Amino acid sequence: MKYEIKKFKDGQVAAKIIENGNLDIKIRGNSYEDLFKVAAIKEAWNAENSTNKSAISKLTIYCLIGQRSDRRFNKSESFDLKVITDFINTMQFDKVSILHPHSPISLALINNSDKISHFQFVEKAFKTIGNPVLVSPDAGAYKTTHEIAENLNADLVPSNKVRVNGAPVISIQGDVKGKECLIVDDLADGGRTFKFLAQALKDQGATKVFLYVTHAQFNYGFEELKETIDHIYCTNSFKNIDNEYVTQFEVI
Repeated sequence: MKYEIKKFKDGQVAAKIIENGNLDIKIRGNSYEDLFKVAAIKEAWNAENSTNKSAISKLTIYCLIGQRSDRRFNKSESFDLKVITDFINTMQFDKVSILHPHSPISLALINNSDKISHFQFVEKAFKTIGNPVLVSPDAGAYKTTHEIAENLNADLVPSNKVRVNGAPVISIQGDVKGKECLIVDDLADGGRTFKFLAQALKDQGATKVFLYVTHAQFNYGFEELKETIDHIYCTNSFKNIDNEYVTQFEVI
């Protein structure tokens, strides 16, 4: 299937089907505009296939916008992820695949959804470094990192962060002395937490600390991270990064 997108000067987007067939859209999905483009394509495709009951529609989102807003954090505030997933559900795709969602709630809220594993990208980083110790940065990341460690036959060290008198205190639950470490997580906005975790690992004797995140935003750049993290591995699910400090695996 082929289509074209037109964007008007006022921001409106419109879609036109050029060649009909099964629909298979792959997008970054990290903006509301991305989702409106998909909605325009799907509406045009629906019109072309109103009598074709065998036509299949698939949507792949590599970086779901709003995925960290997976609850109503405070009274009277919007539940942003639900707003986004409700919009996706109105498009009625037969299948929606999400790369490494922040939490299972995203999949629970999206109809006909499944998860695309980030394992192959962690494996590439792991082999490039040369069998480092895997580090889960918090309790939320432990389960998925533990599964990856088992599949790679790798050592795993859990860590956790608590605040004492407003200051972050990081605990490392394992021996990293004389070892290289790879922190594994789903998303980095600024990355300051990873900076402190890397420092804690080096304070306990780690020789080098690397970071893998699937969704690499790094909105504040890399200069501060370079103080403690030796190199970053990520995918281009959120954006393309041209920086020798970063190794990026292509997904889109």
